Amino acid sequence: MIGQQSPASPPATPDAAPAPDCPALVFTDREFAFELQRTLGASYSGEADIGECLATASRIREGDFESWYSEWNRTADNFRAAGDGSLAAGHRVTAMEAYYRAATYYRTAEFFLHGNPADPRIVETWGKSRESFRDALALDVVPYEIVAIPYENTTLPGYFYMVDDSGKLRPLLIIQTGFDGCQEELHPYAMEGIRRGYNVLTFEGPGQGEMIRVRHIPFRYDWENVIGPVVDYAVSRPDVDENRIALWGISLGGYLAPRGAAYEPRIAALIADGGTYDVGQTLLANLREGGGANLTEIELQEWLQTDPIEFNDAIREVMARDTGTRWLNENGMFVFNAGSPARFWAKWTEFSLVGVAEEIRCPTLVCAGAADHFDPDGAQATALYDHLTCERELMVFSDDYGAGSHCQLGAFAQSFGAKFDWLDDTMGMTGSRPGEE
Repeated sequence: MIGQQSPASPPATPDAAPAPDCPALVFTDREFAFELQRTLGASYSGEADIGECLATASRIREGDFESWYSEWNRTADNFRAAGDGSLAAGHRVTAMEAYYRAATYYRTAEFFLHGNPADPRIVETWGKSRESFRDALALDVVPYEIVAIPYENTTLPGYFYMVDDSGKLRPLLIIQTGFDGCQEELHPYAMEGIRRGYNVLTFEGPGQGEMIRVRHIPFRYDWENVIGPVVDYAVSRPDVDENRIALWGISLGGYLAPRGAAYEPRIAALIADGGTYDVGQTLLANLREGGGANLTEIELQEWLQTDPIEFNDAIREVMARDTGTRWLNENGMFVFNAGSPARFWAKWTEFSLVGVAEEIRCPTLVCAGAADHFDPDGAQATALYDHLTCERELMVFSDDYGAGSHCQLGAFAQSFGAKFDWLDDTMGMTGSRPGEE
């Protein structure tokens, strides 16, 4: 997910804990509460279960990253073993369901481990998650391929999901994750697309999933150099209608996908979920609010590139007492291969659509959550919407029924309904029966 709220100096009232943005079922710590909500949200697609999640969370010490890992890993091991037992007994459906849940719980366990990039549990736990997921896929009924997308001097890992195995030409939905996601988490999105008649391609680019954990290839801001090869691969397939290719970017993907679409005329529809316009603007506002120097964005980036001690010290001081700030900067240093908070932020402030958003030509849906603590008041989403010159819509989700959080995690029924309805209308899919275009 994206995160844009680390202050450069301690807040005026450092002991005042922010109110959680979701009901405190277990945690009052905002980051732990949100990540629990994120995992609970997988229940919508059968890839988690509410009782299992709440029981696991109840054993976790608030704000303790090691406790988080230990308990989620224990739960994942339990259901991995349960799946193995069911499969050995010939119960393939039960095994599949257990493997999907184990994959989610391993992924959740690994989430807060990135403070030490050399921690062997990162690759080990991520590997168990992917293995469990692929074991579930092998037992499922939806046709799929594990694909390798040519990219520069290597490949990008991907999954290609098919409505059926007929090879029929169909519209394609490309879905990508963001700042901290793995593509296996996109499976529920892909299945919703399949139900509506789209073939679906998910992938991981630099800084994501396997690309950072195993190949150590960090994020890049010029995502058009990633989307171009992905679309090249897509149009090379005989089952993809090259005139109907949609792109959906989730969380920081709400910057990455628009950046790619601005340079890729083969994209017919775009969803920025949630929309992100310019990371540096938010950091600059936080610096000014904290009494920092009145810098321009260019001056800020040049200053950060000097790896200023005062910035690093201020960030680390807040990290020591604020879970969200700690996670954001530890993960940021991990996915950008940066040795300090300043070096991470220097690279991240390159993520800007200033002068680029206007180049997007396809119809675009920009999404925001009314209670999204990563984008207060929808400032980033609104800025992106305001700078678009294409056909566009801004969709703001209310929190009246729990859909106001980041990317509507935990409210997939409302999220998928609204976003896919827009996409179906835009791609000419309205009126089709499920599974047909």
